[in-house]
Amino acid sequence: MEMLKEILTPAIVFILLGVLMGVLLAVATKVFSVKVDERAEAIGSVLPGANCGGCGYAGCSALAEAIAKGEAKVSACTVGGAEVAAKVAEIMGVEAESAVKMRAQVMCSGTHDNALKKYVYEGADDCAAAARLGGGDKMCPVGCIGLGTCAAHCPFEAIVVDNGIAVVDPKKCAGCGVCVAHCPKGLIKLIPAEANAWVGCSCYDAGRLTRTYCDVGCIGCKLCVKVCEAGAITVDKHVAKIDYNKCTFCGKCAEKCPRKIIKL
Repeated sequence: MEMLKEILTPAIVFILLGVLMGVLLAVATKVFSVKVDERAEAIGSVLPGANCGGCGYAGCSALAEAIAKGEAKVSACTVGGAEVAAKVAEIMGVEAESAVKMRAQVMCSGTHDNALKKYVYEGADDCAAAARLGGGDKMCPVGCIGLGTCAAHCPFEAIVVDNGIAVVDPKKCAGCGVCVAHCPKGLIKLIPAEANAWVGCSCYDAGRLTRTYCDVGCIGCKLCVKVCEAGAITVDKHVAKIDYNKCTFCGKCAEKCPRKIIKL
């Protein structure tokens, strides 16, 4: 009997301790539980799930929470565009904001065939590293370095390096903007996905200087400005720029450009 008592007593103690710990855990879970906004879960279900970071948040879940809290716009997902923005707006019970689908475009045409170099670069395959060496190997102060840092960071594999410059495949590009953030030259811009015209140059040097190191650099001649009936083109710091809110994509600027750097 004594032996049985010695066995049962510890067992009963352990059972009681287990029950007590279970009760304490249940109470702690209820007290310290974090309330999940059902709207955040619903928003997360309609977001693309790319987790590209183009919206400025760590991922789609973080963006969903920010939208639910009112800290981000319902159209904050650059990848989803107008369709996703409309669904998110419906969940939030607000009017859908106009969201224009965007895509990335490299504003440089300075391939190995067109742009002169000032030295032979031998180093890490990283544009930021090369840019620290006199701004890169090209004579153009803003020429594409072409080592593919943008391509390495593109979550959609939409960028390749061809003949010394980065090239974006518009069919693959989701307009997330990750490449924009990683270009040390600031050459990659987001333009409307439907835009079929862009200026393939970002050089701000005067035309007479640009001619000395690039065969296709913009010389600021303003011929494109003169033929644009929509008034969508201006020349700022010796380089042409297109206002996509005005552009009708007629193509007259590209036909007139003597350097052929307005692309269609």
